[in-house]
Amino acid sequence: MAFQISDLFHRKPAMRVFAGQCQVHGEVDMSEIEQLDGSMLARGCKRCAWEALNTAPRDSEAFAQASALRKAERLTSALMGAGITSRFASSTFDSYCTGAAGPQVQALEVCREYAGRLPENYRAGRSLILTGNVGCGKTHLGSAIVRTAVGDGARALIMPAGDIVSIARASMVPGSGYTDRDVVVHLGGLDLLVIDEVGAQRGSEYELGLLHSIIDRRYQAVLPTVLISNLDTAGLRNFIGDRAIDRLRQGGGKAVGFTWSSMRASA
Repeated sequence: MAFQISDLFHRKPAMRVFAGQCQVHGEVDMSEIEQLDGSMLARGCKRCAWEALNTAPRDSEAFAQASALRKAERLTSALMGAGITSRFASSTFDSYCTGAAGPQVQALEVCREYAGRLPENYRAGRSLILTGNVGCGKTHLGSAIVRTAVGDGARALIMPAGDIVSIARASMVPGSGYTDRDVVVHLGGLDLLVIDEVGAQRGSEYELGLLHSIIDRRYQAVLPTVLISNLDTAGLRNFIGDRAIDRLRQGGGKAVGFTWSSMRASA
């Protein structure tokens, strides 16, 4: 299969094939496939699954179970391909802990509303900026937004800025088969892009230029971008510049400050 730039960004579940014994078909090839939490799920006999989907009555329990399994596998593959990692496998809006604190509740509601209005945000190219202290759940909420987008059938991705830079730099290796422009074009065309850990890089001219190119391409295409940073609002503006921030804020884009202490110690 020919190399595709998307292969660098959208991970596929690992799968292991092994010989097994089926009560119906005897010795057959069986497999297990990686789940979002990193575990492996046995899939059973492939011939039984095929028959349940293609020959069993549509109102049968066998068809219902096989259909549910296939739907779950497709969703898992899509979420994994969208950059949801094992650490954030269960990160949803409902699992975000706020307690009774007003700022946490407000941050949750802004992100939940943003995800709930994704079709409108796509049309407007409306972006979102999450900034502030470490351990406050910014990546959790970013993953929840991506999970919502994937559930709606959108092409979405959450990825640390450092990984994006590393992939772009690797294009300079002879024989890589792609250029850093290919990176910009691919990320610039996704329905939703969440760039995590912005500001954790050295801030070299190349790194900043790459981020600017991605943000600008998405701005020109009227596509929404979510930026996540442990810097405060002023620090992020100093890091990526007024032009990038202003483009992210255009069209009603919001910035949410996560100013409370880390919640990891109490999690």
